[in-house]
Amino acid sequence: MLHDALDPDSERGRVYQWLVGRPQARLPDLVAAAGIGEDALLALLAELADEGIVMACDHRRLTWEALPPGQVVEAALQRDAARRADARRAGAELDRLYRLARRGAGGYAALEVVEDHPEVLAAGRRLQLAARREVRVIDVPPYSGDAAHYLDQEVLQRQRMASGVVYRSIYGGCAFDDPVAGPNMARMIEAGEQARTLDEPPLKLALGDDDLAIVTLPADNRAGVVSLLVRPSSLLGALASVFETLWRLAVPASTSGPGLQLDDRDRRILVLMASGATDDAIARRLGLGRRTVVRRVSVLLARLGATTRFQAGVQAARRGWL
Repeated sequence: MLHDALDPDSERGRVYQWLVGRPQARLPDLVAAAGIGEDALLALLAELADEGIVMACDHRRLTWEALPPGQVVEAALQRDAARRADARRAGAELDRLYRLARRGAGGYAALEVVEDHPEVLAAGRRLQLAARREVRVIDVPPYSGDAAHYLDQEVLQRQRMASGVVYRSIYGGCAFDDPVAGPNMARMIEAGEQARTLDEPPLKLALGDDDLAIVTLPADNRAGVVSLLVRPSSLLGALASVFETLWRLAVPASTSGPGLQLDDRDRRILVLMASGATDDAIARRLGLGRRTVVRRVSVLLARLGATTRFQAGVQAARRGWL
């Protein structure tokens, strides 16, 4: 919900942005600016206050103040870090379950262990062919397929996307450096795959609708990998929740390569963008021409894969650009 408050195209985001530019705003002025009823606006402000985004300046809630955007973004990043830790714990628990299954201790009807490498690859292919709505993937090293496998995967994915199946993929931060898998990932993004990147995702996962999950892990006592096939169960639901949590944490993937650096001017522009400043305000503040600011804002949004200034600020902070 916090990211919605940072989006000036949303109702919550418009209210927050209006407050950012107007210290100690009076409720009647805010009602007029927001274009919604006073009761609905007070409920919205109460939500934002509970989330640490705004605060009431008096006990009657007649005057409101926005908390600093930098503080709001930092709080979001801290909460994201906590969710990431939760996801890692889920991965560790899954690893424990895998080792239990390998020892033959207990039983879990929804779980199947696949150890043969060709069968591991075939299981991933079957998952994609059976999907009717969506394929969700967390793809992290090691990449066990050869160049021919990735070319075959590209053909299959293009066919499935053409038939209406949506692909959403989360890649590790260094994924595009891989000489075999990297070019395939870039081509799939250009073909319409929705892709995001995240530092150190906790597991390698594929989900076909809500029908099948495949978790791929390094083999214990030999080279290669093994896979856990998880069918509809509470475990599959937990894996889907892990994916969605990581998807919210990840940032849109860029095929232009990692490690992009900012000069001081672009960094200052990003800080002002994150605060909701307009192009004209940025130009006045930095002593730049408006056309220069418009051009640099467009470039920065494209590099960050962001659609709003607030999103750009959040993503830039996550990448360590600010």
